[in-house]
Amino acid sequence: MTSEERRLKIEEILNNNTEPITASSLARKFSVSRQVIVGDIALMRAAGLKISASPRGYILDREDKNQLIFTVACKHDDEDMKRELYVIVDNGGTVYDVTVEHPIYGEISGELRLSSRYDVDSFLQKVSEKTVQPLMRLTDGIHLHRIKCRDEETKNRIMEALKKEGIILEKY
Repeated sequence: MTSEERRLKIEEILNNNTEPITASSLARKFSVSRQVIVGDIALMRAAGLKISASPRGYILDREDKNQLIFTVACKHDDEDMKRELYVIVDNGGTVYDVTVEHPIYGEISGELRLSSRYDVDSFLQKVSEKTVQPLMRLTDGIHLHRIKCRDEETKNRIMEALKKEGIILEKY
């Protein structure tokens, strides 16, 4: 199989799945290294395919016109990360990404795509196992989340719950 054929097959797999797929699972499927898959994904993105990388793997971006997307500024310490993420998903939101403002690099964002407690627990497990730092640690806990939800009522419920928990950054 040529590299072009492999990339076409990867695109087909991504098109047929709504759940993220890891580079490692794709590497096993095609009997190549994980790094080869990472390179394939980079080339596919450069060719215009909208592929996102989440903590659980690659996923094809699909437009959902029935979703409301909003941004919220948050501030908390490490101990409150789980509480923050649970509040959002328990109230019907998907934590799409996190963004911080770095003094040298400007905005730095990471995709999360957390829609359930299972997703949150998997993400927090990775945080606890790795020697990497969550982005919020770069900015003393201040960060932005883009949140997706189905309607204005759900957005208001999420915002009220975050306010009640003292997580929303209202003044600094």
